[in-house]
Amino acid sequence: MFDAISIPFGAKMLLNTVKLKPGVSMDDVEIAIGEMCNVVKAAYGGNTGGFIAGQVFKFSGFVSDEGSISPSRSADEHVAIVTYWRSFEQHEKSHADELFRSKFSALAEMCTESKELGYDILWQGEA
Repeated sequence: MFDAISIPFGAKMLLNTVKLKPGVSMDDVEIAIGEMCNVVKAAYGGNTGGFIAGQVFKFSGFVSDEGSISPSRSADEHVAIVTYWRSFEQHEKSHADELFRSKFSALAEMCTESKELGYDILWQGEA
């Protein structure tokens, strides 16, 4: 569950930012995300389902002065869910699954906003 991941070049990356409602505990969010991720991993992992790997991040409150060009240095509390897929079509198929939708709706109840954007890898490398 906490192992390193390897992302093949050509993978599709999806970034979902999930803004939390005021008063929502991270414990509740972690449980909902864990259940949602287990469904994806079990049903869509590997070559046939298209799911490669994923990561979940909690916003730490840090905003970089050096890397930010916007004058605003504020951001709402949120969670970032990063997933890697073989194709956007496989991602969409997994998210249309009834079991996944039920798990995602539990997370959505705790959010004010969720937006998932897809990206193509242009470069990757290691130190």
